[in-house]
Amino acid sequence: MEAETVRVAAVQLESQDNLAQNLDECRRLVAAAGREGARLVVLPENFAYFGADAGKQAIAERLADGAAPIQSALAEMAREAEAFLVAGGFPEASGEASRPFNTALVFGPDGRLVASYRKVHLFDVALQDGTTLAESASTTPGDALVTFDLGRFRVGLSICYDLRFPELYRGLIARGANVLLVPAAFTLHTGKDHWHPLLRARAIESQAYVVAAAQCGKHPRGRTTYGHSLVVDPWGTVIAEASDRVGLVTATLDLAYLERVRAQVPCLNHRRL
Repeated sequence: MEAETVRVAAVQLESQDNLAQNLDECRRLVAAAGREGARLVVLPENFAYFGADAGKQAIAERLADGAAPIQSALAEMAREAEAFLVAGGFPEASGEASRPFNTALVFGPDGRLVASYRKVHLFDVALQDGTTLAESASTTPGDALVTFDLGRFRVGLSICYDLRFPELYRGLIARGANVLLVPAAFTLHTGKDHWHPLLRARAIESQAYVVAAAQCGKHPRGRTTYGHSLVVDPWGTVIAEASDRVGLVTATLDLAYLERVRAQVPCLNHRRL
């Protein structure tokens, strides 16, 4: 019988524009998560590179390229940790060199690529603190929902700005997802007000676990991110949370508890629209 619990880890990073340095930090924390018994480890968005567009374009890789250094490093991390590793958002080469996809990769414990998800919603905003960001200028959007199975858990993928679009998560739930992943690089300005309410809302309305791995601290080009990687249970309770420093948080997902929540308040069965 397949296990009804799984240990998960959300890794929190302060990634810079140095690929080798960032991957070394990922190796250290993924290994630590493995030692803590995590079978699912989630890295945040921009885990490999957080810098200028030109640098992002330079490291973009095609999927399943045997010589691709980022994917090779991730496969090795997954094998050594004996865990599913979700690499939360890196530049995947597209048909347009200046606009790679922002792609989350999933590697199995054997190091094989299990799934990949291209970020659908792109962050084009002008914030009150003066921050102006136009992700669509340097990123090609995806157009498909993606899930993968880990025992009796079905895991749905998303990235950062997707969090503001509940219809995406409704689509994942319709495909059987009961765990939702949100690797992110939320800005400090938006994160302090919106990170917790949005993640808890997605968990409550989906009656699913939400695992959110975040960037924190200061990055090149004046970017500052909020941190607070966390795990939310299907009732909307935060069961694990980081502060604003590099590290990881772990929690155990319990399928029996999730099924009790869905049975007590069967709103997923009551939908009419």
